[in-house]
Amino acid sequence: MTRPLFHEVLAQIDGVVLGKARQTRLALTCLLAGGHLLIEDLPGVGKTTLAHALAHSLGLEFKRIQFTSDLLPADVLGYSVFDRAKGGFSFHPGPIFSQVVLADEINRATPKSQSALLEAMEEGQVTLEGTTRPLPYPFFVIATQNPFSQTGVYPLPESQLDRFLMRLTLGYPDSAAERDLLSGRVRAAKTYTPAASPQDLLEAREALDRVHLSAPLLDYLQALATHSRAGRFVHGLSPRAMLGLARAARSWAWLESRDFVIPDDVQAVFSAVAAHRLLDAEGGLTGEQCATAVLEAVAIP
Repeated sequence: MTRPLFHEVLAQIDGVVLGKARQTRLALTCLLAGGHLLIEDLPGVGKTTLAHALAHSLGLEFKRIQFTSDLLPADVLGYSVFDRAKGGFSFHPGPIFSQVVLADEINRATPKSQSALLEAMEEGQVTLEGTTRPLPYPFFVIATQNPFSQTGVYPLPESQLDRFLMRLTLGYPDSAAERDLLSGRVRAAKTYTPAASPQDLLEAREALDRVHLSAPLLDYLQALATHSRAGRFVHGLSPRAMLGLARAARSWAWLESRDFVIPDDVQAVFSAVAAHRLLDAEGGLTGEQCATAVLEAVAIP
């Protein structure tokens, strides 16, 4: 059965990213649900380590793109070079052609370079010079973002944010985890033994389609959407966001060894799915506080 393999994946990641069991479970939930992940936090708290561990624990091809202010779309997507021997142009694929792509410090690049990811994240393909090229399957973008309090960052446009199923923050490790790091008892792994395979991931995604979402749960999801689209929020949750929320709830339930979704599953993933999409019109609430306000306002079925 596939499910125990993903519990092994979680155990392997938790052995490297200490004290962040909830965040690692959410990251794996996002991958299982077929979404993309945005990690926003200070440098040095383990964002890149989590990305490496997640990719290599599943035996997925991994490439990293360092986003900088001088990055060009061709540096991400690829480019064509004239081949004199062949008498024509030859396409050189960029690092986007990988199963897991780490877009490191994505908000240090200009909006033009950020937009190079839009088609890839939504449609799993890249169109260049009139030719559409499919990306590998699975295709998973993990982007890291520096806080806006730091210098030299560009805000992600709303169309880009909406293509990330989840946004997470890792934060500083707790005292016990930091003690283990400082003592040298735990070191980031240089190599990983995959606990599952890309084929296992495919089977797990197929299993999610069989996780039951009852009519009362669908009513609950629609009530959350309706409340987010009214009142003090500038923008409510889009249909893309709600489809992602339903898929993420199924994924969380599946990892919890259930074949049906309960309200706890929706609540477990809601903030990660909704917080980066909700903006308080009055400016007094953070995205996480907006998500909490929506949850508290809607009755649990």
